[in-house]
Amino acid sequence: MKVNEIMANLEAKHPGENEYLQAVREVLETIEEEYNKHPEFEANKIVERIVEPDRIFTFRVTWVNDKGEVCTNLGYRVQFNAALGAYKGGLRFHKAVNVSMLKFLGFEQIFKNSLTMLPLGGGKGGSDFDPVGKSDAEIMRFCQAFMYELWRNIGPDQDSPAGDVGVGGREIGYLYGAYKKLAREHSTGALTGKSYGWGGSLIRPQQNDKMEGKRIALSGFGNVAWGAATKAVELGAKVVAISGPDGVCEIENGITKEMIDYMLDMRASNRNKVQDMADKFPGQCKFTAGKKSWVVKCDIAMPCAFQNELAEEDAKMLLANGVKYVAEVSNMGCQPAAIAAIQAAKVPFGPGKAVNAGGVATSGLEICQNAEHRNWTAEEVDKNLHTIMNNIYDMCVEHGREADGHINYVKGANIAGFMRVAKAMVAQGII
Repeated sequence: MKVNEIMANLEAKHPGENEYLQAVREVLETIEEEYNKHPEFEANKIVERIVEPDRIFTFRVTWVNDKGEVCTNLGYRVQFNAALGAYKGGLRFHKAVNVSMLKFLGFEQIFKNSLTMLPLGGGKGGSDFDPVGKSDAEIMRFCQAFMYELWRNIGPDQDSPAGDVGVGGREIGYLYGAYKKLAREHSTGALTGKSYGWGGSLIRPQQNDKMEGKRIALSGFGNVAWGAATKAVELGAKVVAISGPDGVCEIENGITKEMIDYMLDMRASNRNKVQDMADKFPGQCKFTAGKKSWVVKCDIAMPCAFQNELAEEDAKMLLANGVKYVAEVSNMGCQPAAIAAIQAAKVPFGPGKAVNAGGVATSGLEICQNAEHRNWTAEEVDKNLHTIMNNIYDMCVEHGREADGHINYVKGANIAGFMRVAKAMVAQGII
């Protein structure tokens, strides 16, 4: 494999798909050496096949807003690779959603799912529907219209979507309600992220140094940031910053349970303003417009919002302030130059496909429970999730250890995830 040749061909075939091309280059550059040790991979053209989706569905979604106006959006589902199992990946509702974004997310999902060791293929989907400012009734009508177009192409043994940016428990409920009516079956494994009591799993929202006392800066205040904040506080850390499109909210004494609970209200309000936290808790939170969480001194930085949100200048500010760990909780949350700066400083950097694999792992465990027609206890789910996440860490260390003993977690995650898929593809023939 010659990465530059492959990338040149992809850039010619898919011009302008910058997020997708960025994600492919990152993976190929880190696996190139290991890949070239396996002539059977080249003989089967594994890379040329794995970088292209199996199929992409694009469809029109027409719905009616509260004013009685007819609205039209685009919907998508990218089914990327099923070598290990049925397609699995979230649905994203955001005004910036396009094919490039979903192809990048679906490509990343292949290896994230592989790392869990569960029988899951890669996939992603969503719409350019913007939930900001929409009522519950509008979101319900949009979700129902979206599912009218998607339902024939999903199912527990075919493709099982979950939530992502703009798609939480409320949206999954509306989507599943429409799916159940259209499919005429109570197939709970068709979507994951459901509420407990009608097919959902306990602890679904959650994710040799100790967290106790560490200062953590998070970006965003949606589902992912809420889960990260909840777990951080549970482990004794102090979340000192959250952010939004309007600026940063600094919480010097650490986020409280009441504030974490309020994050759910902020997300559900569809206002998309982090200033609401400072308005709700005056004197405890300080809002600064136009700034990111990375200006706040912290031990651990966790991008939890959107791809490429942490730039090189943000990384340099974090390093200057003494950051000890950076973990992508969002998908591809850091720009390549930011990752390079963090790794050059020998600060441990956890890539999204390893760090946030707990979400899809618990989705996989939810499918297992649905297949058994029962709910496991929180202790059972937590035990299985811990085993999966510990195994992912061990695989990253095994494949990412460099000559000087430093662990390149990006390289380790990419190689470990890729090798399992590639071997399955070789075994299953040219299809």
